[in-house]
Amino acid sequence: EERRYRSASGAPGALRRRQHSASCRELAVRCPRLQLRSLSAVTSAVWLAAYGLFVLTENSTVLSAAIFITLFGLIIYLHFVKVDQESLLVIGSLGIQVTSSYASGKESTTFIEMGQVKDVVINEAIHMQKVIYYLCILLQDPGDPQGVSEVVPLFQSSKPRLDCLIEVYKSCQEILEQRKTAPQ
Repeated sequence: EERRYRSASGAPGALRRRQHSASCRELAVRCPRLQLRSLSAVTSAVWLAAYGLFVLTENSTVLSAAIFITLFGLIIYLHFVKVDQESLLVIGSLGIQVTSSYASGKESTTFIEMGQVKDVVINEAIHMQKVIYYLCILLQDPGDPQGVSEVVPLFQSSKPRLDCLIEVYKSCQEILEQRKTAPQ
């Protein structure tokens, strides 16, 4: 099941929910695709500036450097910055897997054992004179069962709005509740 939503910045996105079993759900937030218009604008601006320098200096290495810098910057952006999808796989008996898929095809995965998870919450923050909401996992402090040792924020690239976060939150809470009520 896929549902459209908007990010905190107003960009379109989608939330895909898949239920593998009663205690296993996958929630994936798709980020807006790379816009060819913005990519073309940045490339044109860099190349026009390089051509202007070439006309002033009559040095052809300026043009070569501009092409190299543009291509190198694009590769870095696609491989390390531009996230296409962020997903959350919640397995009640094992843990939570957080995966970020980059535009280049690279994936970054983190696994958190269910024994470390204290709770999943929606938190709010003030950023640039507006309130933004984000989903995070609270990790239990091993020394203090009532304490929190770490806060792991989720969906940092896609930044979905509150309505999308509430859906993800409810799905996570259903599985966490099943785990709490199940016999050990």
